Amino acid sequence: MPCPVQHNSDGALVLDPYVRNLPAEREALYAEGPLTRVELPGEVTVWSVTHHEEAKALLTDSRLVKDMAHWADFQEGRVPRTWPLLSVIPPTPTNLLGTDGKEHKRLRLLTAKAFSARRTERLRPRVEEITAELLDALEAKAASGEPVDLKEEFAFKLPMNVIGELYGVPDAQHGYLKDMYVKFFSSVTGPEEFLETYAALERYYDDIIALKRAQPGDDLTTELLEADEDGDSLSDLEVRGTLQVVVAAGHETTVNLLCNAVRALLTHPEQFELVKKGEVSWDTVVEEVLRYDPPTSNFIMRFATEDVEVGGKTIKKGDALMVSYGAISRDRAEHGEEPHPDTFDLTRTKGRHISFGYGPHVCPGAPLARMEGQIALPMLFERFPDLKLAVADEELKNHPSVVVNSLQDLPVILRP
Repeated sequence: MPCPVQHNSDGALVLDPYVRNLPAEREALYAEGPLTRVELPGEVTVWSVTHHEEAKALLTDSRLVKDMAHWADFQEGRVPRTWPLLSVIPPTPTNLLGTDGKEHKRLRLLTAKAFSARRTERLRPRVEEITAELLDALEAKAASGEPVDLKEEFAFKLPMNVIGELYGVPDAQHGYLKDMYVKFFSSVTGPEEFLETYAALERYYDDIIALKRAQPGDDLTTELLEADEDGDSLSDLEVRGTLQVVVAAGHETTVNLLCNAVRALLTHPEQFELVKKGEVSWDTVVEEVLRYDPPTSNFIMRFATEDVEVGGKTIKKGDALMVSYGAISRDRAEHGEEPHPDTFDLTRTKGRHISFGYGPHVCPGAPLARMEGQIALPMLFERFPDLKLAVADEELKNHPSVVVNSLQDLPVILRP
């Protein structure tokens, strides 16, 4: 029996840290929008924007900033320093996701080359090679007919290998990063474990930076260390912050995109048939999956530097705001009533999703995530055209996080 959506004593919608009924939660957020109060794990209450046009307006509103020095509940001690979700709020403005205005523009200029479409496109042949290698590695398991966790064996490994190539780090360290980021994004990680994880990741990136300063290579880390714009360069702290953003944005987003796409196609065979017949492109698949089942459920946080009016409600100075992409993807005004936004429909013609964000803070990993999806999905289904879920769809469970929309596992049979 799905967990019902609940409200606290103040009327705020309580987000379930165990994500036991995501469709109902998305619909409830949308219905209570365009702006509503929500309770996050740890009894922290914030605003959430849940409609498309209002989200676009707020994502470009200069009165809402990333610096949590403006968050009254945090500065006045009502949110503890050990709150686990602080892991996704930069404590100091040192990266693209944690800065605004002139400083954000400065970092954009300094990192533009590293995140350029040209650099992303240069990775295409290597992404194809890595995908083929991972599919080859699955052949033995395919022959056995036994279930395989496609998330663990494919969806996770592809972007982590690509990130490893970008950073210039050895394959042996990929598993360590995976374990760290599972804890990093969890809504139920305890305070002590959260602080240990955060500190361990900082040490890890500092070690990478020190290595690349001593031994430069043809990789993203070296490019960031050597970035120069009119005599300005990135500090080691800013390089560390940018590397953290790339893993969080470029890796986790791609894992979820791949898993959610496979799930959507296998549970909507009539839609998948359009792809098999060539009537719908894989680009279309990627974009509809990003809308229908976005990789990020809720993105936190922005803070009001003055009162902001939205839909007859007021985000007061010092309040926090999160963006609920799962609810925004259900907006009838943007995506129409027919086909209904809660359906996966590859023939949809109305609306454009903003699942990678909007405005100056659009996800820097978006081009890479899209490219990996456009390459990996057709190669996967060409190799294993009869791939099917090994369990009923309703048995699939979400990772316990109100931030990322991630399956715990994706058991499939590659060749039934």
